[in-house]
Amino acid sequence: MRLKLLTVALALAAAPFASHAEDLLDAYRQARANDPVLSQADSTRLATGEGVTQARALLLPQVNAQLSLNQSDPNGRSPATIRDPETDAVIGTVSDVGHTRTRDMGATVSQSVVDFSKYADLKAARSSADSQNATYEAALQQLSTRVATAYFQVLTNDDALTFQKANEQALARQLEQAQQRFDVGLSAITDVQDAKAQHDTAVAQVITAENTLADSREALTQITGQPADNLKKLRDQLPMDAPSPNDAKAWVAEAVKSSPTIIAAQYNVESAEHSISSARAGHLPTLDATLGYSKSTQWSQNVGTTSSSSTLNGRGSTSVGLTLNVPIFSGGATQSRVRQSIYQRDAAQDSLESTRRQVVRDTLNFYRSVVAGISKVEATKAAVESAESARDATQAGFEVGTRTIVDVLIAQQNLTSSLSDYSQARHQFVLDKLLLKQTAGTVDVKDLEAVNSLLQ
Repeated sequence: MRLKLLTVALALAAAPFASHAEDLLDAYRQARANDPVLSQADSTRLATGEGVTQARALLLPQVNAQLSLNQSDPNGRSPATIRDPETDAVIGTVSDVGHTRTRDMGATVSQSVVDFSKYADLKAARSSADSQNATYEAALQQLSTRVATAYFQVLTNDDALTFQKANEQALARQLEQAQQRFDVGLSAITDVQDAKAQHDTAVAQVITAENTLADSREALTQITGQPADNLKKLRDQLPMDAPSPNDAKAWVAEAVKSSPTIIAAQYNVESAEHSISSARAGHLPTLDATLGYSKSTQWSQNVGTTSSSSTLNGRGSTSVGLTLNVPIFSGGATQSRVRQSIYQRDAAQDSLESTRRQVVRDTLNFYRSVVAGISKVEATKAAVESAESARDATQAGFEVGTRTIVDVLIAQQNLTSSLSDYSQARHQFVLDKLLLKQTAGTVDVKDLEAVNSLLQ
C-alpha cells in the first residue's frame, strides 16, 4: 500500500496537542508586556519628554538660599599682666586669645525676562518630544508585524518540518520497495543505491528543518518572553481579498500622511529649525530680574585668664534689580553654533527625505506583494495537486516498468517542494496585508484580530 505524502502531512499537522493552543493575540499581549524593544522605545520617549520640563524650568523663577559661617583668628597674641591680688605685685604675664565669627544668610529670586534662546530651546524640546512620541507609535505598530512575522515563520517552518518528515517516510518506503525488488531480481542494485541516497538526504533535511523550527520558536520567544511551543495554525480556506483601496497611489498617499516614521522625521526637522533660532539668539541681549535678601551677623570673643567678652551685631538688607547682558564677542563660538545647527537641520531634512522614499518603496512593494500573493497562493495550490498526481502516476509507471526509481524520487521531491511553497505563500499573503498597513501607518489591534480569526 503506497504512502500518500499529503495525507501523512495533514495527519501530522492535525495531531492533538496536550495543552491549549496559543493564538496570535495571545502572543501580541505577551509581547506588549515583555518585549524589550518596545520597552526601550517607551523609556526613550519618557526621557525625551523630560526635556520639555527642563527647558520650561529655565523660564520660571529660580530661588536659591545661602548660609555661610566663618571664623577668623589673630596671627599674634597680645601679652597680659598677672598681679597678686593682695600685694598687687606682678607675678607673671599671659597672652590673650581671641577670634571673630561671621554668619551670612541670604536668599535670591531670579526671573528671566527676555531670553530668546530659552524660548527657542523650549520649542525645540517640544518638537523632540513629539518626534519621540511618533517613534514610539512606530515601534508599537512594528511590534504588531514583528509578532505576526515571527508567529507565521514558526507556522511555515512547522509545516516544512511536517512535510520533510512525511517525505522521509515516503522515501523510506521507496527504499524498502527497491530493496525488495532487488532481492527478487526485479531491479538493479543502482535502484537501491539511488533510493538510499535520497532517503539519507531526506533524513538530513529533517534534522535541518527541526533546527530551523527551533530557532524560529526562539525568535518568537525573544519578543514575547514566553515559550512558543503550541501555536494555532492557519485554516485551509482564506479570504483572497485584494487591498482596499485597490489603488497603489492611494496607499502611497496614506503612507506619506500617516506613517509615524515620517512624522517623527518631520518633527526632527522642526526641532533642528528651533535649534538654529536658539543659536542665533546667542547674539541678542538678555534681561533678568532679581530679588535678594541678605543678613550678616558678626561677633568677637576675647579669652584671657580671668574674663571674656563678646559683641553681637547684624541686620538684613533687601535688593531688587534688573540685569542686562549684551553679548559682544565670544571668540566665534556663537557663529560656530549657528553653523552647526544649520548642518544638523540639513541632516534632519535629508533623513526625512530618505525616510519618505523608503516608506514609498515599502508601501508599493507590499501592495504588489498582496496583489501577486492572490495569484501565487492559487498557483502553488494547483502545483501541489499537480505534483501529487505526477507522483502517483510516476509510482504507477515504476511498478509496471515504464518509469525508473529516479523518476519516482524526483516526483517525491517535487511534491515536498510544492507543499512547502504552498504553505509559505499562504502565510506570506496574510503577513503582507499586515505589513502593507503597517508601512502606511494604519495597522492596529483590529487588524491582528482579523488575522487571528483565520487561525484554528
